[in-house]
Amino acid sequence: MIYGRKDLLDLESLDAGEITLFLDTAERFREINEREVKKVPTLRGFTVVNLFFENSTRTRISFELAEKRLSADIVNFSASTSSVAKGETLLDTAENVLAMKVDMLVMRHGASGAPHYLARNIPASVINAGDGTHEHPTQGLLDLLTMRRHLGDLAGRRVVIVGDILHSRVARSNIHGLTKLGAEVVLCGPPSLMPVAVERLGVRVEHELGAALAGADAVNILRIQRERQDSGLLPSLRAYARDWQVQPRHLEAMAPGGIVMHPGPMNRGVEIAQEVANGPRAVILDQVTNGVAVRMAVLYLLSAARRRMSAGETREEALAGELPAAEPVRAAKNTDTGLRAESA
Repeated sequence: MIYGRKDLLDLESLDAGEITLFLDTAERFREINEREVKKVPTLRGFTVVNLFFENSTRTRISFELAEKRLSADIVNFSASTSSVAKGETLLDTAENVLAMKVDMLVMRHGASGAPHYLARNIPASVINAGDGTHEHPTQGLLDLLTMRRHLGDLAGRRVVIVGDILHSRVARSNIHGLTKLGAEVVLCGPPSLMPVAVERLGVRVEHELGAALAGADAVNILRIQRERQDSGLLPSLRAYARDWQVQPRHLEAMAPGGIVMHPGPMNRGVEIAQEVANGPRAVILDQVTNGVAVRMAVLYLLSAARRRMSAGETREEALAGELPAAEPVRAAKNTDTGLRAESA
């Protein structure tokens, strides 16, 4: 199977095969990241612009590192020092950037749907690095990869997502990805931070933390987003920590080998206890490692799709399987693929 889309905007629109393709390709790039020479010439000649309209540390650094390891030319854009601060529209900004012959835009924006709007109006590939409270697809993919590496096949696995579900784009991407791969998803958190009728997404809601974690194979603990709590949906952080902070005693009810995840940054002592964050079940740093591999896979598969589209192949022809699946490492010895490691 190959990826036949110009963009990566969400996991909701992908099918299980496409999600698995991203995960399988990321596994190959994990191997590349373990080499002494981690850089490959896959995106040599491609220009990628990182358009971040919101603050970011992990996601931005992870994308930058992925782009550099694939030999792309990189331009970093900061909204606070750009013409956006002078009133320029999003589309005008993007079109001006594209006039400089850019191939891909990695975009984070505070408005839900902003990457989708841009993708409909520009020819460059758009990668959603988080849009409002909608989705964060690459975070969802790296969470899926982390779970799959520790738990194996996710079909039938029980995954609990704890915290501020209402404002979490991470939760939405996790829900769509996990349910498409056959996992059972349980949401847990305060009723005031739970979306209305969220069960329609194929999940179960549990408001008592101990009951939610009973038999769980994985728990993904969401950050309490202080910057999105202006509407007073929580009485206090202390009240949240009392009822929904994941503590060592809660982990005793999890399945043997169950893992603890967190997308970061962590509010230690609020949503997660110090002992849990530093405990043997925590795979939080594995998530960070997997993030680079996932983003390399996304950039690689979208660049391959762009090359096919430039050659005149339609998405339908691509999905018909006329071209071989993208397999970076097995193709590494072929100098024509652009995936051979560069010399030091």
